[in-house]
Amino acid sequence: IFEEFFLLQLALAFKKRHVEINEHGQPFKTRGETIRKFLKLLKFDLTNAQKRVLGEIMGYLEKKEPMNLLLQGDVGSGKTVVALIALLTGVDNGCQAVLMAPTELLAEQHFLSIRPFCKALNITIELVTSSGTAKEKSLIRNCIEHGTTQIIVGTHALIQKKVEFFNLGLIVVDEQHRFGVLQREAIGKKGLTPHVLIMTATPIPRSLALTLYGDMNVSFLDEFPPGRMPIETKLFYENTRDAAYHLLEKEIKEGRQAYVVCPLIEESESIDLKAAID
Repeated sequence: IFEEFFLLQLALAFKKRHVEINEHGQPFKTRGETIRKFLKLLKFDLTNAQKRVLGEIMGYLEKKEPMNLLLQGDVGSGKTVVALIALLTGVDNGCQAVLMAPTELLAEQHFLSIRPFCKALNITIELVTSSGTAKEKSLIRNCIEHGTTQIIVGTHALIQKKVEFFNLGLIVVDEQHRFGVLQREAIGKKGLTPHVLIMTATPIPRSLALTLYGDMNVSFLDEFPPGRMPIETKLFYENTRDAAYHLLEKEIKEGRQAYVVCPLIEESESIDLKAAID
């Protein structure tokens, strides 16, 4: 066991060192006017954890080596605000910034929450999804290619060949633990290697995170904003399925929403998992 973990850590250390030597990013100035204006728009104060993590992020962005950071924080800990400040820092340095989500629904939610701030700060933002006409998609890609769009929100399809960036400086990836070497290379071929910030709400213990993601730096948001209700997680077994349904029914009657998430959308002959359409 020790030998396997040792070899893993050694390989990750070599990989991290290779990136530091061979990949070059754009050092950012991190005390821009846009950030000051944005903080004034917020109707709340940042938590101490958010301030600490932002300090760590800004320290990485100021270096010539591209940032490769995993940000872990529970749902409601304020990762989106931290991510937006990172995006705005990229824009403040004359670069385009990208926010990628795993699904179109989540990408649209990010877009709708960020757009009002961008409008107030006179920053252009576009949502890139598979929906829309071919003409609309072509127009959006043209704006991205010529640099008139500063912040781009979409799914991982953003790194496909059809999307060309004018000056991409920073990428925020939501809920994708491994934004791999191939993805970084696909974007890095178009210029300097962009800074990468990966966010996750998965509760990964610090020691495990440093083991699995040894080629990345890791930051933790370990504080909730004042008044934030704690997230409660319950595990139901097959013989308590009725109790789970009664709980969902109770929450819906109280005006809340409930979601049922399945591993698959349609039934698969090769994978024995529950499908949503069943």
